[in-house]
Amino acid sequence: MPGNTSSDDTTGTDRPGRRALILVENLSVPFDRRVWQECTTLRDAGWEVHVICPRGSRRDTEPEVVIDGVRIHRYPLRAATGGPAGYLREYGTALWHTLRLARKVGPVDVVHACNPPDLLFLPALWMKRRGARFVFDQHDLVPELYLSRFDRGKDLLYRGVCALERMTYRAADIVLATNESYRDVAVSRGGQRPEDVFVVRSAPQTDRFQPVPPEPELKRGKPHLLCYLGVMGPQDGVDYALRALAKLRDDLGRTDWHAVFVGSGDAFDAMVELSKQLGLTEQVQFTGRIPDADLVRCLSTADVCLSPDPRNPLNDVSTMNKVLEYMAMGRPIVSFDLREARVSAGDAAVYAPANDEAEFAKLVALLLDDPAKRAEMGKIGQERISGQLSWRNSQAALLAAYTAACRDHTPVSAGGPTRTGRRPLR
Repeated sequence: MPGNTSSDDTTGTDRPGRRALILVENLSVPFDRRVWQECTTLRDAGWEVHVICPRGSRRDTEPEVVIDGVRIHRYPLRAATGGPAGYLREYGTALWHTLRLARKVGPVDVVHACNPPDLLFLPALWMKRRGARFVFDQHDLVPELYLSRFDRGKDLLYRGVCALERMTYRAADIVLATNESYRDVAVSRGGQRPEDVFVVRSAPQTDRFQPVPPEPELKRGKPHLLCYLGVMGPQDGVDYALRALAKLRDDLGRTDWHAVFVGSGDAFDAMVELSKQLGLTEQVQFTGRIPDADLVRCLSTADVCLSPDPRNPLNDVSTMNKVLEYMAMGRPIVSFDLREARVSAGDAAVYAPANDEAEFAKLVALLLDDPAKRAEMGKIGQERISGQLSWRNSQAALLAAYTAACRDHTPVSAGGPTRTGRRPLR
């Protein structure tokens, strides 16, 4: 991880040029890898970059710090608990701190808001009225996230998140989409002009994901290691993976594997309990979040990696970071058949029919028995990451989006008059 400097160090923040302010509520920075890559890309292009985000619980805890020339302003935030009232408290606190810190940062050329939630258009609007352009970085489709996570149907809260998404689109000058599916939504549902929507794909940091020699002891005495890496929320499919592993053992008679689940989330405890109920305790290990070096060791040893995200309104159109990270490490993948999973992985994965745990288990067994196919799939994945899915392509798209946002706009550092948005609110 980049080295920290003290909050008094202004390295990189006094260069001439434009100023950008990136707003994040969902994760701290630089822990949010996508946002950090965007920060460093803009910095390298001559931008003065500020970030407002929550503090982390165990890392990214300083209230203000400069890391590699990017000034990060953090605020305390407690994650929501207890239903809608908890989310109201969380989001209200985040908005208040974001506006407070934005006043401290002062005028900027671009305010760049990352969802979820679709509420950061409110401080962005305040800054837009003071001359900033608004770039909306759509990490998630929140209406689909709501349907996939809570399974409550299109109720009043669903209509509320749809309204917030519409207001965010309406306020945005430029939209960044993580893939073509999200771009289509921005144009069709969001009413954006196609030329105002730029696909900036997330991509793994290849310097972070470099294979090392496998360590057989991680297999706990078994011939094979299976690995899951990622968030463990209700929509992430860890329960599907566990039930598939139970079928691998019980229906297919395969006990020649050990599985490691790396990551955490609000379903973590429930997934540990489910593994106990399925009798998988001896073969399935939950590590929580682990240091990068340990993660690389685990992935380098894995024979097959699991991407068990079930088909739902969100997952089918979302790019899964874990799939890209598996590919960067040259690992073969078993996935359910999702539209964007195929776009990302291509032949680096095999695909079970959506949500079919028995077929998922059969594909795992197939790959365990075919080392040549595993090697071929791993090579395909690495080639895709180094080629069409590399961050180099995303960097070009990001900088093009900022150029479009700032066209005919006087830099705030020039001291000239600022202008209002590139187009009026529709």
